[in-house]
Formats: sequence, structure tokens, C-alpha cells
Amino acid sequence: MNAPAIAHSLHPHRQFLIAFSGGLDSTVLLHQMVCWRAHSPEISLRAIHIHHGISPFADDWVAHCQQICQQWQVPLVVMRVTLPDEGLGTEAHARQARYQAFREALLPGEVLLTAQHLDDQSETFLLALKRGSGPAGLSAMPRVSAFAGTHLIRPLLSESRETLTRWAARHALSWIEDESNQDAAYDRNFLRLQVLPLLNARWAHFAQATARSAELCAEQEQLLDELLGDELRTRMDDRGALAILPLVDKSPVYRAALLRRWLAHCGAPMPSREMLTRLWDEVALAREDATPCLRMGAFEIRRYQQRLHWIARRPGQGDNVFAWQDLRQPLPLPDGLGRLSLVAGGTLRLPQPGEAVSVRFTASGLVHIIGRNGGRKLKKIWQELGVAPWLRDTTPLLFYGETLVAAAGYFITREGWTDGDDGVTLVLSKESVG
Repeated sequence: MNAPAIAHSLHPHRQFLIAFSGGLDSTVLLHQMVCWRAHSPEISLRAIHIHHGISPFADDWVAHCQQICQQWQVPLVVMRVTLPDEGLGTEAHARQARYQAFREALLPGEVLLTAQHLDDQSETFLLALKRGSGPAGLSAMPRVSAFAGTHLIRPLLSESRETLTRWAARHALSWIEDESNQDAAYDRNFLRLQVLPLLNARWAHFAQATARSAELCAEQEQLLDELLGDELRTRMDDRGALAILPLVDKSPVYRAALLRRWLAHCGAPMPSREMLTRLWDEVALAREDATPCLRMGAFEIRRYQQRLHWIARRPGQGDNVFAWQDLRQPLPLPDGLGRLSLVAGGTLRLPQPGEAVSVRFTASGLVHIIGRNGGRKLKKIWQELGVAPWLRDTTPLLFYGETLVAAAGYFITREGWTDGDDGVTLVLSKESVG
């Protein structure tokens, strides 16, 4: 692919963030974009390099990428990431961290470019085949996909590694070699080093045939998306929770297809057949008095009020107490729960002199809330208000001294209410939504 060809494939976009590892593939991609810019100065290029901290040569790779980008006059963002330990394996965690960094780095109007090519597509297809994936997994990688409110484009997806190597040789490009790419202990490297050379030697067009199969699988998935899209939307509430009862009488195949699309809507990784079976049997069909939970990485699938909920996994706060010394300043809460502010205007009174202000997550005794007669235990109030169990020990409760006066977003107590002009509102600003 030459510079005009890549320009045609990226029309009408003009602002690009290029994932630049410094390896052969991304070096060729960045160079082709630089060649295009030479003909079309109006396009905007930035590069991003992710420092995973895995290789002992990672700092050298940063220096190489900085030198290349300086030479080609491309602004470079270097982002250092820390890999989580959630049992998904080094490759999966590195990819997860990498794409989160891309999300954070994208500027308004930019699209993300990555350098996967035809041979990568074959590897991805075979990995999905090894996992026993259905058409969704076998669709492998699309050339264009929605990403972080913009698009992720793989402009080299129809080009072979051999083609990219010829481009690099013709233009005397230099690139880094990741020593881990020679480690066949990694599944993808095993395919690249030992399996695909045999297949390509036997069948010269194996990579193209694999890509065609992936496209056909993608077409089938697109058709199912169109056929099931309306039903999925009618089965979800405004928070994205999925109704269980309409699925009970569906065939297992139909139900699995709808559940996959619900999980895709939630941003979940593609589930295995076993995971879908567990989701239905252990969560959706759990006994009525149970509070079932199925973990998927940093998220959980829960059931509440006959709906399935996809939520970020957060630790309960239990008996934690946080003093709020200066009410003029927001109070940050731990574990991504957000921050609390007192905003002028409302029916929550301000503390009296001598009343220490704190935030807690449990309350004992009877609670008298405005709008309800009589006192109730906090657990009963949560049930009456329809607050899901996983939110109950992460919802901030405001105390003046030892008196509960408000729960952020839910209620004010009789002891915290005022009809005076100096009333305030307790506001919880979420840092992330689960």
C-alpha cells in the first residue's frame, strides 16, 4: 500500500493517533502516514507508544520511538501502564492496558490507527478457532470498528507481513525487534513461528482464505445484530439491565445470541459457551432468595428484580468512616466511588456548631426519612427504594455527629431536613459508572 492508497482507505478522516510500538508493522504504518502528510499537509498526525514495563529493553524502545518521531516530526505520547493481576494472562492484560491508554490519549476529532495486517488476521482467526469460538469470535478483526466515541481503523489489514517487509527495505526503515516475539510459549507466537509457515507453504493463499472466512462470519454476525437489535433494546431498561422473564421460553440458541449481544452492548469481552451457560444457570435462574454473582475480570454480572446487571466490581466500604473537614471543598471517596459536594439550594440543613461531619456506609437503629411515616432499618429502606444490594455498602451516608442526615442520591432524614433558605443538596459526582 502506497501513500495515496492509504489516504483513500482513510477517507474522510484527517486527524490520526497512531499506535506506535516501534516494531516493523507500526513503523511502516507511521511511515506511510508521514508520506501521505508530505502530499497533504492538512492532515494531523500524533503517535502513541505504550511502555508496558515487561521487557528489560522497554526504555530503549521508548528512546528509539522518540528518535524516529523526532526525525519524522510526529508528536509522540509515551504512556506507562501497569498490568492488572486478574488471571487473564500477560497477553490479555497487556492488550487491556494498552487500549485503555489509547482511550485516554485520543483527542476530539482523532481516529486511532493500529498496524495489524493480513498475517495477524490469520493468527487471530486460529486463536479463536482454538478457543472454540462461534461466528462472532471467528470474525476476527474488522478493518473499522467503533472505539472510545470515535473509530479504530486497521488500514494494513489486507497487506501481508511480506509486503510490509518489502516497504521497510525499500525505504531503509529501522525498527525494533521485541525479543518476546520469539518465545513460542505465547500462543500467538507459536502460530506465527511454527504453524502458519507450514500452512502458507502448503497453501499459498491460506491467509487470504482465512480473511475471507472471517469476513463471512462477520456478515452473519451483522445480520444477527440487525435481526435481534430491536428486541434487545426493548428488553433493556434505561440503565442497560436486561429483563430475564422474556428469555425463559426462548430456545437456548436464541437466548445465547441475545445474551452475547447484551454483553457486547455492555462492553464485555466475548464470552465462551461455558460462560453463557453459567450466566443463565447460576445467575438468571438462581433461587429467588439468592444474590447470585458471576465475575468477568473487573466486572460482575448480578441479578436484581428479575434483571441481569453488568457492573464494575468495587469493594464494599463496610465500617469505613471518612471525616469531612472542609465542607467548601469536595470530599473524594475511595475505589472510584466519586466525590461528594454540598451545593447551595435544597432541603438538607447545614451542620450546627460542634457537629462533626463524616461519611459512612452503614447505619444502625431506626431511620426516619422524609416522605415516609415511621422509622425503618436501613436495609428495609434500601429494599423499598429499589436500591440494588451491591450499591448498598458503597452509597455514601452523611452524618452530623452520630446522626444520619442524608444518603447521596436517595433520601434526607427527618433530622437532616430544613425548609430554610440556607438548605443545601448532597451531590455525588461519579468518576466512573458501574
